[in-house]
Amino acid sequence: MDNLTVAVLGTGIMGEPIARNLLRAGLGVRAWNRTRAKAEPLADDGAVVCDEAAEAADGADVVVTMLHDGDAVEQVIAGVLPAMEEGAIWVQMSTVGAEATDRLAELARSRDVPYVDSPVLGTRKPAEDGALVVLASGPHDERVDRVFEAIGSRTMWIGEGTEASRLKLVANSWVLALTSAIGEAVALAEAFDLDPRLFLQAIEGGLMDTPYAHLKGEAIIKRELPASFPLTGAAKDAGLVAAAGRAAGANPRIADTAREQFRRAIELGHGDEDMAAVYYAARRTDGAEIRE
Repeated sequence: MDNLTVAVLGTGIMGEPIARNLLRAGLGVRAWNRTRAKAEPLADDGAVVCDEAAEAADGADVVVTMLHDGDAVEQVIAGVLPAMEEGAIWVQMSTVGAEATDRLAELARSRDVPYVDSPVLGTRKPAEDGALVVLASGPHDERVDRVFEAIGSRTMWIGEGTEASRLKLVANSWVLALTSAIGEAVALAEAFDLDPRLFLQAIEGGLMDTPYAHLKGEAIIKRELPASFPLTGAAKDAGLVAAAGRAAGANPRIADTAREQFRRAIELGHGDEDMAAVYYAARRTDGAEIRE
């Protein structure tokens, strides 16, 4: 199938670079976003920008959803499924949690539409570089392979149902906790009147080291926190981890704590910044100036 057409529903921080990489791979793209202005720049690269999600899905071989949460996906897809071509496949890439992805999969089954549960690991920069890790479960299809090859560095097929969304929650539980810990470590160093870069130097090259600590740590120290993954999204995902974990019989107390820290930083006015802005929930509260 040489002339594969993909509808990308949701062209925000992740959806926009995904659509660009599909175009660079020679695939046809029909793009829709609730705020059309966010999709318009894709027209310069050859995408067909549509006013309605159903219009974008009409004629597409693959429909990709990359929206904020399960409710948004369900609301949009309700009007899209009737417009999908016979044999077209739905690739659900949004992070929606366990309960919502099961509900979406059932909705697809009720309409006899093949459903691939495929959240991704990575933020804006990996998305721009076509270096996402795709977690996939569901029917294996050549058309889906071409989409994943265009946007990712590798794909992990892990089941026939909605296992991928559960693995995404496991991965998110780690990165959200790690981000919170990095923010708190920097805040503690500053509270102790230490240069926080001493923390990064102390762990460098040892078993505790990770490139992520240096990436986020430096961003916090410099107060340069453009949203690679917004704090509001991190709070949402931490809630999904906690809810799914409890439903499965686990006790995800770290996820609960991380969610509270994210929420506190949002209350302090940092919701549109990168999730590393969780640092602000841990910084000194005595009114003292923090050394910049």
